[in-house]
Amino acid sequence: MATNAPGNEGRPPPRPRESTRNGRLGQVAWAVIASAVAGLSTYYSSLTRTPALVRSLPASYALCAEGHRVFTVDEAKPAVDCILVDKHSVAATGTLSDVQLAWDEYQNELIRTFYGNEPTAKKPLPVYNVPAGSIVVPGLADAHAHIIQYGFKMQLRLDEAQSLSEILDLLENYVRDNSPSPDTWIEAMGWDQTRWSDTDGSFPTAAELASRPSLASLPIALHRVDVHALWLSPRALSLTKEHLNGSFPSTIPGGEIVRDPTTGEPTGIFVDAAMNLVPIPKWSAWQMRDYAERTVKDALSVGLTSIHDAATSLEEFELFREMDDDNQLPIRVYAMADSDRLSPADKNDIEIYDPSPAAHVRMRSVKLFTDGALGSWGAALLAPYSDKPEARGIMRLPEDDLLKLVREWWHKGWGVNVHAIGDRANKAVLDAFENVSDDKDEVAARRPRIEHAQIMRVEDLKRSGELGVLTSVQPTHATSDMWYAETRLGPDRIKGAYAYQTLLKSSRNGVLPLGSDFPVEGINPLLGFYAAVARLNTEGKSPHGESGWFPSERLTRVQALKGMTLDAAYASFSEDVLGSLAPGKRADFVVLDRNIMDESQPFSDILETKVKATVVDGKVAFGGI
Repeated sequence: MATNAPGNEGRPPPRPRESTRNGRLGQVAWAVIASAVAGLSTYYSSLTRTPALVRSLPASYALCAEGHRVFTVDEAKPAVDCILVDKHSVAATGTLSDVQLAWDEYQNELIRTFYGNEPTAKKPLPVYNVPAGSIVVPGLADAHAHIIQYGFKMQLRLDEAQSLSEILDLLENYVRDNSPSPDTWIEAMGWDQTRWSDTDGSFPTAAELASRPSLASLPIALHRVDVHALWLSPRALSLTKEHLNGSFPSTIPGGEIVRDPTTGEPTGIFVDAAMNLVPIPKWSAWQMRDYAERTVKDALSVGLTSIHDAATSLEEFELFREMDDDNQLPIRVYAMADSDRLSPADKNDIEIYDPSPAAHVRMRSVKLFTDGALGSWGAALLAPYSDKPEARGIMRLPEDDLLKLVREWWHKGWGVNVHAIGDRANKAVLDAFENVSDDKDEVAARRPRIEHAQIMRVEDLKRSGELGVLTSVQPTHATSDMWYAETRLGPDRIKGAYAYQTLLKSSRNGVLPLGSDFPVEGINPLLGFYAAVARLNTEGKSPHGESGWFPSERLTRVQALKGMTLDAAYASFSEDVLGSLAPGKRADFVVLDRNIMDESQPFSDILETKVKATVVDGKVAFGGI
């Protein structure tokens, strides 16, 4: 425990600086003489490896991980021993001597200004050392996630099922434990038919949900893991048909009702835009608050300090602001307004909300959708699917409509971030950004984003960089999809898929924001770090063996850390205050129990890593030092 005098709240912070010992002899001498005259030494307390965790930090302190184990993601000083924190910001970085000198200079300035140069007015600097073997990294960011949906998914974990039978077991257990009324909709998320051991990988059907007596009469709506397909029970189908005045439409722009090829009747699967036809009751305000609080709690426990919420409704945005006003939002949320959930009136009235780059709630970009997902054969392809020749995917926004919408938001001054997975969708998005302005530098300055950039023509990998379009990718998508992706795409198209190293090298500014798309994937950012550098699943396997899936597309550990810190900050226009541990930036950092940056260690060690502490604005938000 620290037992030091309080810091200097309300006084000027130390000047942001990067301390070095060169050219400091005069200053050191002055400091030593001043201390000797006053009978004082440098003020600090060293707290090393105490059993009790420090959960409440003073306003000013030094944090050290000896042996250059503070990985700053700052090009000027990428690895240091210590950082000096003053209130919510990093004031200096370097060796312990460096930060002590910076503190002494700050104290000297204070006593000259406020205390008549009285040396006894100087305050001690608490120094905290992380446990042996631990490292410090900047606060981790997820550049593409879904906050409310994660909390919802955690209520009933369909993603844990490895078979259709297990899905039905989970649902039966839920019904037994909760005793829903016959009119209560059961809604859950996470099924993935490509992982089931007892089916052929085809879409499931309503009849299979009705095969268990306790489920047969209930309205059940289950979202696929990618949230691009909905699986309905017979009762849910009946209620949907009734809602549609007794008949299902034969075609749905941007979507599909999967039908039995023999009878022509819906099988129970609604894809993309067709999901909007299903009258699932909306979540209440208290449910959304509950879901959000669960997500924030879990995010902090895995080291996340910033999340880009990739499709925020107005209700969700107001909830985030409410939580921030209540001081219940310790993470930073960069919201992308969900264009699909904005009414015409909303589109006219909505305004950018960006109080400051370090604010805990911001919304200055919009999220558009072009196509579906690969797992549900909805990703829009230029040529038919290799494993389903009758399908080319779904363009939720045809090319002309996409360009019109991009222009509309662009000219309003909003950032434009577009979901695109298939090669047709990615080409359409790049065409739109190319046509929205003749000035490529202007396009790059606006930092437009492709969310996912999953399957691209080889020439479009390069074109994205030339245009200055940011490709926001999710490494765990590669390791989740790798078992069926080549079957879907064939040996030629796969060369432009999940090509992270190529995308990074093609980028104008060497920027590749990394995210997870949770709850589609796990919330732990170290799963993404592992997937990016190893290209293996968590069992150390891939379709190409233990060397990794297309290992040439691996990122280095340095690149991966930058992708989930500084690059994510750049993608949210906050790189000047977030994303690295540099003087003047916010003191958002994470203490990990082992060195994930050590290239000599096996990839599997990354998966064993635990978060010891998550600190936001200089204050412990999870764990302890």
